[in-house]
Amino acid sequence: MRRHNLFIGGAVVAALTALGIAERALDRSVVAQGTLQAPRFEVDPFWPKPLPNNWVMGETIGLGIDAQDHVWIVHRSDRVNAVEGAADEKPPTASCCRRAPWVLQFDPAGNLAGHWGGPGPGYEWPASNHGIFVDYKDNVWIGGNDAKDAHILKFTKSGRFLMQFGRQGQSKGSNDTESFGRVAKIFVDPKANEAYIADGYGNKRVAVIDADSGKFKRYWGAYGNTPDDTNIGRYDPNAPPAQQFRTPVHCAELSEDGFVYVCDRPNDRIQVFRKDGTFVKEAFIAKRTLGDGSVWDIAFSKDPQQKYLYLADGKNEKIYILDRQSLQILTSFGDGGRQPGQFFAVHSIATDSKGNIFTTETYEGRRVQKFVYKGLAPVTKMDQGTVWPK
Repeated sequence: MRRHNLFIGGAVVAALTALGIAERALDRSVVAQGTLQAPRFEVDPFWPKPLPNNWVMGETIGLGIDAQDHVWIVHRSDRVNAVEGAADEKPPTASCCRRAPWVLQFDPAGNLAGHWGGPGPGYEWPASNHGIFVDYKDNVWIGGNDAKDAHILKFTKSGRFLMQFGRQGQSKGSNDTESFGRVAKIFVDPKANEAYIADGYGNKRVAVIDADSGKFKRYWGAYGNTPDDTNIGRYDPNAPPAQQFRTPVHCAELSEDGFVYVCDRPNDRIQVFRKDGTFVKEAFIAKRTLGDGSVWDIAFSKDPQQKYLYLADGKNEKIYILDRQSLQILTSFGDGGRQPGQFFAVHSIATDSKGNIFTTETYEGRRVQKFVYKGLAPVTKMDQGTVWPK
Protein backbone atom coordinates (compact mmCIF):
# COMPACT_ATOMS: atom_id res chain seq x y z
CA MET A 1 0.00 0.00 0.00
CA ARG A 2 2.83 2.41 0.87
CA ARG A 3 4.49 1.78 -2.51
CA HIS A 4 1.15 2.32 -4.22
CA ASN A 5 0.69 5.67 -2.42
CA LEU A 6 4.21 6.72 -3.33
CA PHE A 7 3.50 5.90 -6.95
CA ILE A 8 0.31 7.93 -6.92
CA GLY A 9 2.06 10.82 -5.14
CA GLY A 10 4.89 10.77 -7.67
CA ALA A 11 2.44 10.77 -10.53
CA VAL A 12 0.59 13.75 -9.09
CA VAL A 13 3.83 15.69 -8.60
CA ALA A 14 4.90 14.87 -12.15
CA ALA A 15 1.54 15.96 -13.50
CA LEU A 16 1.60 19.23 -11.57
CA THR A 17 5.17 19.89 -12.69
CA ALA A 18 4.20 19.29 -16.29
CA LEU A 19 1.18 21.54 -15.87
CA GLY A 20 3.39 24.31 -14.46
CA ILE A 21 5.80 24.00 -17.39
CA ALA A 22 2.90 24.09 -19.82
CA GLU A 23 1.41 27.17 -18.14
CA ARG A 24 4.75 29.00 -18.29
CA ALA A 25 5.12 28.06 -21.94
CA LEU A 26 1.59 29.28 -22.59
CA ASP A 27 2.36 32.58 -20.80
CA ARG A 28 5.46 33.09 -22.96
CA SER A 29 3.45 32.24 -26.07
CA VAL A 30 0.69 34.70 -25.18
CA VAL A 31 3.22 37.45 -24.50
CA ALA A 32 5.13 36.72 -27.72
CA GLN A 33 1.92 36.95 -29.75
CA GLY A 34 0.88 40.18 -28.01
CA THR A 35 -2.61 38.79 -27.35
CA LEU A 36 -2.57 39.66 -23.64
CA GLN A 37 -3.48 43.23 -22.71
CA ALA A 38 -2.70 45.24 -19.60
CA PRO A 39 -2.63 48.89 -18.51
CA ARG A 40 0.41 50.83 -19.70
CA PHE A 41 2.12 53.67 -17.81
CA GLU A 42 4.81 56.30 -18.35
CA VAL A 43 6.59 58.21 -15.60
CA ASP A 44 5.97 61.96 -15.44
CA PRO A 45 9.45 63.29 -14.63
CA PHE A 46 8.07 66.80 -13.94
CA TRP A 47 5.65 65.76 -11.17
CA PRO A 48 5.55 67.04 -8.47
CA LYS A 49 6.90 70.54 -8.78
CA PRO A 50 9.79 71.62 -6.53
CA LEU A 51 8.90 72.23 -2.91
CA PRO A 52 9.09 75.80 -1.58
CA ASN A 53 11.27 77.09 1.26
CA ASN A 54 14.19 74.77 0.48
CA TRP A 55 12.11 71.95 1.96
CA VAL A 56 13.23 68.33 1.63
CA MET A 57 11.43 65.12 2.52
CA GLY A 58 12.49 62.29 4.78
CA GLU A 59 11.34 58.68 4.46
CA THR A 60 8.13 59.01 2.47
CA ILE A 61 6.07 56.47 4.30
CA GLY A 62 2.43 57.00 3.36
CA LEU A 63 0.28 57.97 0.38
CA GLY A 64 -3.40 58.76 -0.09
CA ILE A 65 -5.59 60.39 -2.75
CA ASP A 66 -8.76 62.33 -1.96
CA ALA A 67 -11.96 62.83 -3.95
CA GLN A 68 -10.49 65.89 -5.69
CA ASP A 69 -7.46 63.88 -6.86
CA HIS A 70 -5.20 65.69 -4.44
CA VAL A 71 -2.24 63.53 -3.46
CA TRP A 72 -1.40 63.32 0.24
CA ILE A 73 1.85 62.04 1.65
CA VAL A 74 3.21 61.65 5.15
CA HIS A 75 6.95 61.48 5.62
CA ARG A 76 9.38 61.32 8.51
CA SER A 77 10.61 64.85 8.81
CA ASP A 78 12.77 63.90 11.77
CA ARG A 79 14.78 61.48 9.61
CA VAL A 80 16.29 64.34 7.59
CA ASN A 81 19.79 64.47 8.99
CA ALA A 82 21.90 67.48 9.98
CA VAL A 83 23.76 67.54 6.67
CA GLU A 84 20.67 67.58 4.45
CA GLY A 85 18.70 69.77 6.86
CA ALA A 86 21.60 72.16 7.47
CA ALA A 87 19.43 75.30 7.43
CA ASP A 88 17.42 73.93 10.38
CA GLU A 89 20.44 73.44 12.60
CA LYS A 90 20.96 75.78 15.55
CA PRO A 91 22.85 77.74 14.42
CA PRO A 92 22.30 77.01 10.70
CA THR A 93 25.33 75.47 9.04
CA ALA A 94 24.19 76.34 5.49
CA SER A 95 21.43 78.20 3.67
CA CYS A 96 19.92 74.92 2.39
CA CYS A 97 17.95 72.84 3.23
CA ARG A 98 15.01 72.58 5.65
CA ARG A 99 12.81 69.72 6.83
CA ALA A 100 9.39 69.81 5.15
CA PRO A 101 6.27 69.60 7.35
CA TRP A 102 5.14 66.05 8.10
CA VAL A 103 2.00 66.02 5.91
CA LEU A 104 2.12 67.41 2.36
CA GLN A 105 -0.82 67.83 -0.02
CA PHE A 106 -0.31 68.22 -3.80
CA ASP A 107 -2.91 69.27 -6.35
CA PRO A 108 -3.26 67.27 -9.60
CA ALA A 109 -0.75 69.56 -11.34
CA GLY A 110 1.88 68.78 -8.70
CA ASN A 111 1.72 72.11 -6.84
CA LEU A 112 1.99 72.02 -3.07
CA ALA A 113 -1.56 72.76 -1.87
CA GLY A 114 -1.25 72.33 1.89
CA HIS A 115 0.95 71.18 4.73
CA TRP A 116 0.73 70.49 8.46
CA GLY A 117 1.49 67.83 11.05
CA GLY A 118 3.59 67.01 14.06
CA PRO A 119 2.98 66.98 17.83
CA GLY A 120 0.14 69.10 19.18
CA PRO A 121 -2.30 69.43 22.09
CA GLY A 122 -4.76 66.63 22.77
CA TYR A 123 -3.07 63.81 20.86
CA GLU A 124 0.08 61.71 20.67
CA TRP A 125 1.87 62.19 17.36
CA PRO A 126 3.38 58.83 16.33
CA ALA A 127 7.02 58.30 17.23
CA SER A 128 7.35 56.86 13.70
CA ASN A 129 4.42 57.83 11.47
CA HIS A 130 3.36 55.24 8.89
CA GLY A 131 0.51 55.39 6.38
CA ILE A 132 -2.01 58.07 5.48
CA PHE A 133 -5.59 57.75 4.20
CA VAL A 134 -8.22 60.35 3.25
CA ASP A 135 -11.71 58.95 3.83
CA TYR A 136 -15.06 59.71 2.17
CA LYS A 137 -15.79 62.38 4.79
CA ASP A 138 -12.49 64.13 3.98
CA ASN A 139 -10.92 63.03 7.24
CA VAL A 140 -7.19 62.22 7.24
CA TRP A 141 -6.02 59.10 9.11
CA ILE A 142 -2.43 58.45 10.21
CA GLY A 143 -0.83 55.40 11.84
CA GLY A 144 2.57 54.76 13.38
CA ASN A 145 5.01 51.85 13.57
CA ASP A 146 7.39 52.68 16.40
CA ALA A 147 7.56 50.08 19.18
CA LYS A 148 5.33 52.28 21.38
CA ASP A 149 2.87 53.37 18.65
CA ALA A 150 -0.37 51.63 19.62
CA HIS A 151 -2.79 54.20 18.25
CA ILE A 152 -4.34 55.89 15.21
CA LEU A 153 -5.00 59.59 14.67
CA LYS A 154 -7.78 61.28 12.70
CA PHE A 155 -7.65 64.92 11.50
CA THR A 156 -9.55 67.23 9.18
CA LYS A 157 -7.90 68.03 5.85
CA SER A 158 -6.69 71.31 7.33
CA GLY A 159 -4.93 69.44 10.13
CA ARG A 160 -7.40 70.03 12.97
CA PHE A 161 -7.28 67.10 15.39
CA LEU A 162 -10.48 65.04 15.62
CA MET A 163 -9.90 61.75 17.43
CA GLN A 164 -7.30 59.30 18.69
CA PHE A 165 -8.02 55.58 18.83
CA GLY A 166 -5.76 53.59 21.17
CA ARG A 167 -3.04 54.91 23.45
CA GLN A 168 0.68 55.15 22.90
CA GLY A 169 2.57 52.44 24.76
CA GLN A 170 -0.57 50.43 25.57
CA SER A 171 -0.44 47.57 23.05
CA LYS A 172 -1.39 44.21 24.56
CA GLY A 173 -0.92 42.05 21.47
CA SER A 174 -2.91 40.81 18.52
CA ASN A 175 -6.07 40.03 20.51
CA ASP A 176 -6.27 43.47 22.15
CA THR A 177 -9.56 45.31 21.52
CA GLU A 178 -8.54 48.70 22.88
CA SER A 179 -5.20 49.55 21.27
CA PHE A 180 -3.17 48.52 18.24
CA GLY A 181 0.32 47.23 17.62
CA ARG A 182 2.35 49.45 15.27
CA VAL A 183 -0.20 50.21 12.54
CA ALA A 184 1.03 50.17 8.93
CA LYS A 185 -2.01 51.42 7.02
CA ILE A 186 -5.71 52.32 7.23
CA PHE A 187 -8.58 52.01 4.72
CA VAL A 188 -12.09 53.35 5.43
CA ASP A 189 -15.10 51.62 3.83
CA PRO A 190 -17.65 54.33 2.93
CA LYS A 191 -20.52 51.81 2.69
CA ALA A 192 -20.24 50.53 6.25
CA ASN A 193 -18.26 53.41 7.81
CA GLU A 194 -15.66 50.90 8.99
CA ALA A 195 -11.90 51.35 9.12
CA TYR A 196 -9.72 48.39 8.13
CA ILE A 197 -6.42 48.49 9.99
CA ALA A 198 -3.28 46.70 8.80
CA ASP A 199 -2.03 46.01 12.31
CA GLY A 200 0.88 45.69 11.58
CA TYR A 201 4.53 45.88 12.65
CA GLY A 202 3.91 44.50 16.14
CA ASN A 203 0.55 42.75 15.85
CA LYS A 204 -0.25 40.10 13.23
CA ARG A 205 -3.78 40.89 12.17
CA VAL A 206 -6.34 42.90 10.28
CA ALA A 207 -8.58 44.83 12.68
CA VAL A 208 -11.89 46.50 11.80
CA ILE A 209 -13.27 49.38 13.86
CA ASP A 210 -16.18 51.78 13.65
CA ALA A 211 -14.79 54.83 11.86
CA ASP A 212 -16.58 57.26 14.18
CA SER A 213 -16.36 55.70 17.64
CA GLY A 214 -13.27 53.53 17.18
CA LYS A 215 -15.10 50.54 18.68
CA PHE A 216 -13.54 47.21 17.69
CA LYS A 217 -15.91 45.15 15.55
CA ARG A 218 -13.77 42.17 14.45
CA TYR A 219 -10.24 41.09 13.66
CA TRP A 220 -8.42 38.11 12.17
CA GLY A 221 -5.05 36.63 11.27
CA ALA A 222 -3.79 34.66 8.27
CA TYR A 223 -6.39 32.32 6.72
CA GLY A 224 -8.95 33.88 9.05
CA ASN A 225 -7.28 32.23 12.06
CA THR A 226 -7.25 33.76 15.52
CA PRO A 227 -4.03 35.79 15.62
CA ASP A 228 -1.14 34.23 17.51
CA ASP A 229 1.88 36.32 18.48
CA THR A 230 4.22 33.33 18.84
CA ASN A 231 7.46 33.98 16.97
CA ILE A 232 7.45 31.61 13.99
CA GLY A 233 10.94 32.52 12.85
CA ARG A 234 12.15 33.81 9.53
CA TYR A 235 10.38 33.20 6.27
CA ASP A 236 11.52 30.11 4.39
CA PRO A 237 10.26 29.92 0.78
CA ASN A 238 10.69 26.13 0.84
CA ALA A 239 8.57 25.62 3.97
CA PRO A 240 4.79 25.08 3.99
CA PRO A 241 2.84 28.39 3.99
CA ALA A 242 2.80 30.02 7.42
CA GLN A 243 -0.55 29.78 9.20
CA GLN A 244 -0.01 33.21 10.75
CA PHE A 245 0.98 36.54 9.27
CA ARG A 246 4.55 37.66 9.74
CA THR A 247 5.16 41.27 10.63
CA PRO A 248 4.60 43.62 9.04
CA VAL A 249 1.02 43.12 7.93
CA HIS A 250 1.51 46.03 5.57
CA CYS A 251 -1.87 46.77 3.94
CA ALA A 252 -5.55 45.83 4.05
CA GLU A 253 -7.30 47.20 0.95
CA LEU A 254 -11.03 46.80 0.25
CA SER A 255 -12.23 46.34 -3.34
CA GLU A 256 -15.54 47.69 -4.61
CA ASP A 257 -17.00 44.18 -4.67
CA GLY A 258 -16.24 43.66 -0.99
CA PHE A 259 -13.00 41.68 -0.81
CA VAL A 260 -10.14 42.58 1.53
CA TYR A 261 -6.65 42.25 0.01
CA VAL A 262 -3.98 41.91 2.68
CA CYS A 263 -0.23 42.49 2.21
CA ASP A 264 1.53 39.76 4.17
CA ARG A 265 4.80 41.41 3.28
CA PRO A 266 7.62 39.15 4.56
CA ASN A 267 5.63 36.02 3.57
CA ASP A 268 5.66 37.26 -0.06
CA ARG A 269 1.92 36.77 -0.39
CA ILE A 270 -1.42 38.44 -0.91
CA GLN A 271 -4.27 36.96 1.09
CA VAL A 272 -7.86 37.73 0.11
CA PHE A 273 -10.79 37.70 2.53
CA ARG A 274 -14.45 38.55 2.68
CA LYS A 275 -15.31 41.52 4.86
CA ASP A 276 -16.13 39.24 7.79
CA GLY A 277 -12.63 37.73 7.74
CA THR A 278 -13.49 34.56 5.81
CA PHE A 279 -10.43 33.44 3.85
CA VAL A 280 -10.92 33.24 0.06
CA LYS A 281 -7.54 32.70 -1.64
CA GLU A 282 -3.89 33.67 -1.69
CA ALA A 283 -1.11 34.24 -4.20
CA PHE A 284 2.64 34.34 -3.76
CA ILE A 285 4.63 37.09 -5.48
CA ALA A 286 8.37 36.70 -6.13
CA LYS A 287 8.24 33.88 -3.60
CA ARG A 288 11.98 33.59 -3.05
CA THR A 289 12.31 37.21 -1.89
CA LEU A 290 13.82 37.35 1.60
CA GLY A 291 14.34 40.17 4.08
CA ASP A 292 11.80 42.95 3.54
CA GLY A 293 9.59 40.72 1.40
CA SER A 294 7.84 41.47 -1.89
CA VAL A 295 4.23 42.46 -1.08
CA TRP A 296 4.39 46.04 0.20
CA ASP A 297 1.21 47.77 -0.93
CA ILE A 298 -1.80 47.35 -3.22
CA ALA A 299 -4.00 49.61 -5.34
CA PHE A 300 -6.75 48.90 -7.87
CA SER A 301 -7.41 50.07 -11.41
CA LYS A 302 -10.18 52.64 -11.82
CA ASP A 303 -12.48 50.78 -14.21
CA PRO A 304 -15.84 49.83 -12.61
CA GLN A 305 -14.78 46.18 -12.24
CA GLN A 306 -11.34 47.04 -10.87
CA LYS A 307 -10.04 44.43 -13.29
CA TYR A 308 -6.39 45.06 -12.45
CA LEU A 309 -4.46 45.05 -9.20
CA TYR A 310 -1.22 47.02 -8.82
CA LEU A 311 1.33 45.78 -6.32
CA ALA A 312 4.35 47.67 -5.03
CA ASP A 313 7.41 45.51 -4.36
CA GLY A 314 9.97 47.61 -2.50
CA LYS A 315 12.56 44.85 -2.27
CA ASN A 316 12.73 43.98 -5.99
CA GLU A 317 11.92 47.61 -7.01
CA LYS A 318 8.93 46.85 -9.24
CA ILE A 319 5.27 47.54 -9.72
CA TYR A 320 3.42 44.37 -10.73
CA ILE A 321 0.21 44.52 -12.76
CA LEU A 322 -2.04 41.57 -11.93
CA ASP A 323 -5.38 40.31 -13.13
CA ARG A 324 -7.38 40.87 -9.94
CA GLN A 325 -9.60 37.80 -10.25
CA SER A 326 -6.87 35.25 -10.96
CA LEU A 327 -4.03 37.14 -9.21
CA GLN A 328 -1.87 36.25 -12.20
CA ILE A 329 0.99 38.65 -12.93
CA LEU A 330 0.47 40.13 -16.40
CA THR A 331 3.51 42.42 -16.53
CA SER A 332 5.62 44.68 -14.34
CA PHE A 333 7.53 47.93 -14.60
CA GLY A 334 10.25 49.68 -12.65
CA ASP A 335 13.87 49.13 -11.84
CA GLY A 336 16.28 50.04 -9.08
CA GLY A 337 17.83 53.49 -9.36
CA ARG A 338 17.58 57.20 -8.60
CA GLN A 339 16.23 58.45 -11.91
CA PRO A 340 12.54 59.15 -12.66
CA GLY A 341 10.68 55.89 -13.18
CA GLN A 342 13.14 53.93 -11.06
CA PHE A 343 12.80 53.08 -7.38
CA PHE A 344 14.61 52.71 -4.12
CA ALA A 345 12.28 50.97 -1.64
CA VAL A 346 8.97 51.76 -3.37
CA HIS A 347 6.70 51.70 -0.35
CA SER A 348 3.18 52.95 -1.07
CA ILE A 349 0.94 53.00 -4.14
CA ALA A 350 -2.39 54.65 -4.99
CA THR A 351 -4.45 55.52 -8.08
CA ASP A 352 -6.38 58.70 -8.89
CA SER A 353 -9.72 58.94 -10.70
CA LYS A 354 -7.99 59.01 -14.11
CA GLY A 355 -6.17 55.77 -13.43
CA ASN A 356 -2.74 57.35 -12.88
CA ILE A 357 -0.47 55.58 -10.41
CA PHE A 358 1.39 57.40 -7.62
CA THR A 359 4.15 55.88 -5.52
CA THR A 360 6.28 56.85 -2.55
CA GLU A 361 9.69 55.54 -1.48
CA THR A 362 11.13 55.01 1.96
CA TYR A 363 14.66 54.55 3.32
CA GLU A 364 16.93 56.68 1.12
CA GLY A 365 14.33 56.85 -1.69
CA ARG A 366 12.43 59.78 -0.09
CA ARG A 367 10.21 60.91 -2.93
CA VAL A 368 6.79 60.68 -4.57
CA GLN A 369 6.38 59.82 -8.27
CA LYS A 370 3.55 59.88 -10.81
CA PHE A 371 3.01 57.30 -13.56
CA VAL A 372 0.56 58.46 -16.22
CA TYR A 373 -2.05 55.95 -17.39
CA LYS A 374 -1.73 55.48 -21.16
CA GLY A 375 -4.56 53.01 -21.72
CA LEU A 376 -4.54 49.29 -22.43
CA ALA A 377 -1.88 47.85 -24.68
CA PRO A 378 -0.63 44.39 -25.72
CA VAL A 379 1.86 42.90 -23.28
CA THR A 380 5.12 42.30 -25.13
CA LYS A 381 7.40 42.07 -22.09
CA MET A 382 6.77 40.45 -18.74
CA ASP A 383 9.11 43.06 -17.23
CA GLN A 384 9.05 46.50 -18.88
CA GLY A 385 11.87 48.07 -16.87
CA THR A 386 11.93 51.85 -16.57
CA VAL A 387 8.82 53.28 -18.29
CA TRP A 388 10.37 56.49 -19.59
CA PRO A 389 8.14 58.65 -21.87
CA LYS A 390 8.44 57.76 -25.54
